[in-house]
Amino acid sequence: MAPNEMNRAAQGAAAATELKQQLVDCIRMLEQNDIMDYNGHASLRLDDNRILINSGPCQRSRLTIDDICVIDLDANQLEGKDSAPLERHLHCGIYRVRPDVKAIIHCHPKWSTYLTMVGKPYQPVYAQGSIVHPVPLLDSPNSINNRAMADQLAATLGDRPTALLKSHGAVSCGKSLVEAFVLLNYMEENAMRQYMALQIGEPYVFSDEEMRLCREKLWNANLFQRTWDHFRAKLK
Repeated sequence: MAPNEMNRAAQGAAAATELKQQLVDCIRMLEQNDIMDYNGHASLRLDDNRILINSGPCQRSRLTIDDICVIDLDANQLEGKDSAPLERHLHCGIYRVRPDVKAIIHCHPKWSTYLTMVGKPYQPVYAQGSIVHPVPLLDSPNSINNRAMADQLAATLGDRPTALLKSHGAVSCGKSLVEAFVLLNYMEENAMRQYMALQIGEPYVFSDEEMRLCREKLWNANLFQRTWDHFRAKLK
């Protein structure tokens, strides 16, 4: 191999390792923050449409880059020492119809799932959480473990950044993993505040104008990065 080719190969390997580490950090931060449990997965789409995703049997709290698999847009596994998660179809279904999406997270957070279990719509009661409103709901608790269910979820999500799955969990997506991670945190924080406020009364719901102003101020890459860095600094 010529020196230039060796350099390009080394740079490519280093870049892949960096992306895998970012995925590992994301999942471990979500687990540490009690948003992801022993299940759940996050993915990154590469420029060649291959997808990095954590394996199904991995320990989310002790994840390493060795637990990252590679799949294609049809959910076929290309690389990985363990099997990709059964719900890898969820990621592929969204990526196939959303060229703007580069990262996806799916897990089973408590507070937002509580709302769907009792048919309570997600309401914008918190500034950061208002920027993902409205949040569409997939009216099925079924696992997204086949192409038909994946297509149904992708249609429900539409062009939105987040969606809820009835009595199941949540999905977030973004132009970057940082964006998908932060929006999921914002949504779950809003759901927790909504749930807690409902214990003592009816929470105040932001108006359309208030939501517009929040989005103008808070949908900001620098603020997203600051939120990511906040959780990253606490990562054990």
